[in-house]
Amino acid sequence: MKKVIVTGGCGFIGSHTVVELQQKGYTVVIADDLSNSTPSVVENIGRITGEKPILEIVDLSDRTACLRFFKVHSDADAVIHFAAAKAVGESVSKPLHYYRNNIGSLLNVLDAMERSSCRTFVFSSSCTVYGQPDHLPVTEQTPRKPACSPYGNTKQVCEDVLADLVASCRTDKGKGGALSGASWKILSLRYFNPIGAHPSALIGELPNGEPNNLMPYITQTAAGIRPLLKVFGNDYPTPDGTPVRDYIHVCDLAEAHVKAMEYMQENGFEGMDCFNLGTGRGYSVLEVIGSFERVTGIKLAYEIAGRRDGDIAQIWADAGKAERLLGWKARRTLDEMTLSAWKWQENLQKKI
Repeated sequence: MKKVIVTGGCGFIGSHTVVELQQKGYTVVIADDLSNSTPSVVENIGRITGEKPILEIVDLSDRTACLRFFKVHSDADAVIHFAAAKAVGESVSKPLHYYRNNIGSLLNVLDAMERSSCRTFVFSSSCTVYGQPDHLPVTEQTPRKPACSPYGNTKQVCEDVLADLVASCRTDKGKGGALSGASWKILSLRYFNPIGAHPSALIGELPNGEPNNLMPYITQTAAGIRPLLKVFGNDYPTPDGTPVRDYIHVCDLAEAHVKAMEYMQENGFEGMDCFNLGTGRGYSVLEVIGSFERVTGIKLAYEIAGRRDGDIAQIWADAGKAERLLGWKARRTLDEMTLSAWKWQENLQKKI
């Protein structure tokens, strides 16, 4: 395997995965519409790895444009699909955009792949497919629930699309479900909450407009860009009343994507499987704030606000399956996550 298409590769998780791929010797082509990223990311990836990836500016929700892109790059060996709108709260207020963009772009990409010989696919899923689980930590066998947001629903529907696609390749279900020669290799990676930034401080999370995620809101408040950090809810059934999440360093997450892709190529894998990607430990919003203040020495101004639409109380992962089968385990600590995010923000401030 030599050439990998990374959709949404200029985004937060995508850009870190591109770095990891290039450092492993892969040729990377990024497909991105730059709706929530900038082309300068490609320059900074080049500074980290010594080689700029190929960037094609394309809206994958435009079927004609998507098919044209994949025709040009029909020699790709694998696709890692990040391209999607991703804010839980925004999805509640803009559901049609999320369904049209997230599901539509996936269908277009799969259609284009069917017209080529590429059948290896890594899907960017989410722990939101579990909703608010009855038991913690969640395993891959934890029942999926109707998600609490349109964003979560899109991830659940996309997983169902992928499962149906794999099932369509089974030519003899009565004899062990043998797969045809054109069978798919698909892994759905259910992320928990990625934060942090590359140690070079050259790439990190840079949302357009007001952040929807906790960590960039923290760093922008510390940098004086935002006057106040809002903590959405302190009346949840958690130890300190604030929501609890399994925060994972984005570099750990990037490494998991390469492990997943190589697992499918090296182990005779066929069909579809799902993996949780988390640390196995939950931290509350106030604990994340405490970590940031501890490692940076900066006191954050924050206030308690009402609960945010679409949020759940708490969730964290059992990621043992990824360790057993992919040989992957999250290594970086919460303090490493918050400090790296701040160094990224500091580097941004120097350029202003």
